[in-house]
Amino acid sequence: MSETSLPPCPECSGEYAYEMGALLVCPECGHEWEPAGAGSGEAPSEERVVKDSVGNVLSDGDTVTVVKGLKVKGSTTGIKAGTKVRNIRLVDGVDGHDIDCRIEGFGNMQLKSSVVRKG
Repeated sequence: MSETSLPPCPECSGEYAYEMGALLVCPECGHEWEPAGAGSGEAPSEERVVKDSVGNVLSDGDTVTVVKGLKVKGSTTGIKAGTKVRNIRLVDGVDGHDIDCRIEGFGNMQLKSSVVRKG
């Protein structure tokens, strides 16, 4: 494929996508996806891979650390960077929120994987 025939990123609409193996990668947001028409008949949605802010693969039950301060609606204080979140669950959330968790002092909520680091 030449540079002009690659589709824009489906996440951020960036136009600088490049091929890495069988996947297309966006250097602007880090999103990886299979090109349209590719695939061997397997459903790609069954093997959804969720990565943290530095590229580590996340799985259910992991402990993550929030890497930047987050505002929380209805709270005067937000979630501080460095807050540990235990026993996460990966979900297909709304608007990119793909982690379901319980944070001490805030309760149940959903986070984006781009604001957490595994460990």
